[in-house]
Amino acid sequence: MQMTSINFSNYFLNLTRVNKGDTMSRLKKIREKLNITQEELAEKSGVSVRTIQRIEAGTEPKGYTLKSLAKALEIEENSLLLEQDETIESDLGVLKLINFSALPFTVIPPLNIIVPLIIMFVKKEFNAITKQLVTIQIVWTILAVIIFMAASFLKNWLDLNSKSILVVMIFLLLSNLFIVIRNAFEIDKNGKLFFQLKFSII
Repeated sequence: MQMTSINFSNYFLNLTRVNKGDTMSRLKKIREKLNITQEELAEKSGVSVRTIQRIEAGTEPKGYTLKSLAKALEIEENSLLLEQDETIESDLGVLKLINFSALPFTVIPPLNIIVPLIIMFVKKEFNAITKQLVTIQIVWTILAVIIFMAASFLKNWLDLNSKSILVVMIFLLLSNLFIVIRNAFEIDKNGKLFFQLKFSII
């Protein structure tokens, strides 16, 4: 029992460590393969150096920016976009921090949304995974409120005791705990999420 507790603690300590084996984004790989600098690409495409840096850090290019970069590099636009199931290159330590930051505030929404958002902006991690992490918390909070209100209505309608509401609250809290921990395992193992939606609210 003591050994299991130690292993579990070690796992969570490992989750907070930054993965130093960062790989390059697609744009950076293509740019360096063509042996051109960010400044040269900016001049050729009309896209600012700052925007190119953000894209290479994980932000997905869209619209005019995507078309301009693809044209300047003489490649298809899809070549600069990540496939749905492709791992996003990012600082895993920050991903884990954003993921776990929602847990302490699950009982006082919307802080479970606001705190991860603040970390995301402070760390400048704007990619599909960080957006998904916040979106999941937004969707969970909306569903939790709906389920809680429905349970309260049924309690009064069916004349149930107050313990039924407590059971619903515990279930909701445990569901978010499971989502966060399961995604943490997947981030640690494969650098992506286990639970993810097909849309992003932010």
